[in-house]
Amino acid sequence: MELISTHRCFNGEQRRYRLHAETLHSDTTVSVYLPPAALSAASALPALIWLSGLTCSDENAVQKAGAQRLASALGLALVMPDTSPRGDAVPSDPEGHWDFGHGAGFYLDAEQEPWHQHYRMHSYVVEELPARLSAALPLDPNRLGLAGHSMGGHGALVLGLRHPQRFRSVSAVAPICHPSACPWGQKAFSHFLGNSAEAQTRWRAWDGVALLEDGHRRGDTLLVDVGSADPFLEEQLRPDDLRQAAERCGQPLQLTIHADYDHSYFFVASVIDTHLRHHASALGLKLDR
Repeated sequence: MELISTHRCFNGEQRRYRLHAETLHSDTTVSVYLPPAALSAASALPALIWLSGLTCSDENAVQKAGAQRLASALGLALVMPDTSPRGDAVPSDPEGHWDFGHGAGFYLDAEQEPWHQHYRMHSYVVEELPARLSAALPLDPNRLGLAGHSMGGHGALVLGLRHPQRFRSVSAVAPICHPSACPWGQKAFSHFLGNSAEAQTRWRAWDGVALLEDGHRRGDTLLVDVGSADPFLEEQLRPDDLRQAAERCGQPLQLTIHADYDHSYFFVASVIDTHLRHHASALGLKLDR
């Protein structure tokens, strides 16, 4: 991993790395916030992996979420990967739209040409990234939380439900809850997984609502926050679908609709402390800060 920038931040360090990801067959970037405890600790610290949304990179959450202050106090590291593979060799949306391709990896493993070689964000986030970071930094791969915003919230729900042993806690802000039933998800799944009737049955493995319906569970509570003024609320996010699926299967869910908040990082910054404390508690950190 090549360190390309570092900034002192709340007595810790906000770093950005470039690495060649074997699962993505491309170079990528990842930002890591190391709290003061990580710079002097004799043992590895827990970390929260934050997955960002459509069109974002690793820098959106770094610069807009406002998470470093409380993460510093809690002793919680923050890991913020890019949202898709990138580069001239990586195919993007053939129509040049913003909601697919570069910046829109949807945190799955693609099966279709020409996407399957590079678009493997699921394997990257679950397997390669934790291994690479824990080998290079004082981060504990056995104490990981997972959170995200919008498309990243979709990723957090799906990866958290598929890998409850890997991620001890899961939360999401304005997530795409039911991608099989919304335009953003249907477009991505059609390209990455195929659009035949048989292929659409495989979409369910990458859909938070469908995973709950198909028997995936977590023993802990899923924390989800959504804004009532989010312009994507009804068509794209569909949080009520998640609520109903969780109620039917008995999955603990804390879903809060916040009056007048929209889809932006202003909303993320307004609820980020609740999410950091949720994960810190699950990862065994003290909350008296």
